[in-house]
Amino acid sequence: MNAQAGIQPVLQRSHGEAVVALDHAAGKSRLVRLRQQGSAKAILLHVGAVPEVVFLNTSGGLTGGDALSFKLSLGANTRAVATTQTAERAYRAGAGCAKVKVDIEVGAGGWLDWLSQETILFDASALDRRTVIDLAGDAGCLALEAVILGRPAMGEVVRDLTLRDTRIIRRDGRPVLVEPLMLNVAALQAGSAVLGGAKAFASLVMVGPGAEAALKQTRAVLDEPGVDAAASAWDGKLSVRMMAVDGWPLRQQIRRVLAAIRPGPLPRVWQM
Repeated sequence: MNAQAGIQPVLQRSHGEAVVALDHAAGKSRLVRLRQQGSAKAILLHVGAVPEVVFLNTSGGLTGGDALSFKLSLGANTRAVATTQTAERAYRAGAGCAKVKVDIEVGAGGWLDWLSQETILFDASALDRRTVIDLAGDAGCLALEAVILGRPAMGEVVRDLTLRDTRIIRRDGRPVLVEPLMLNVAALQAGSAVLGGAKAFASLVMVGPGAEAALKQTRAVLDEPGVDAAASAWDGKLSVRMMAVDGWPLRQQIRRVLAAIRPGPLPRVWQM
């Protein structure tokens, strides 16, 4: 007789936290703090005058019960680009949600481009992600989130999932942008009222000086085949929404928008 019959195994879960702080002095940016724990890591690349912070999850993906935290702080007059090493993957959850927290602070006169690579959601995945960007009074940011439902080239179909994705941008502690997103099986079946058959979507927002002025050049490049996109600008913000048949045309559209509204190349890991 098996004494262990009927006992459910306790599965190992992945936990990680990476903390990075940069400041700017004597015309140079420098690393002032780096802490890494568990599966979360951070790499600092110097590309020209603007450092790139690359966050990564060494566990290879997320599933129910996993927890990941990325924190980035930029001191006064510090500019940086932050991204993720590769597309994050949320796999079948089993029980519970994977949780991801991104906390960013940008000091006075600073600017951050938060250009995370895509999140791929697999069937029956469950992800709860919260991104909070705190800006000082005259600081600014450009923030991107992109999501792909499965991998169509592999014949994968996403019929069920749970996604809670909240993005909050505050200036001097006051919210200037709050974007909650909830996707579940009902939303996937809602037709044109939600995704309308799209398998990939993205949201890009710029907050700060020059945001509204970037609207014209943004709209001029929103014509990638296979992508439905629109842009609007108000009250010091630029917002771009994109939906696509799959991830490839979406990435091409994102690249074109970024090239139109920001100087310099894309993050180095995007070009690999």
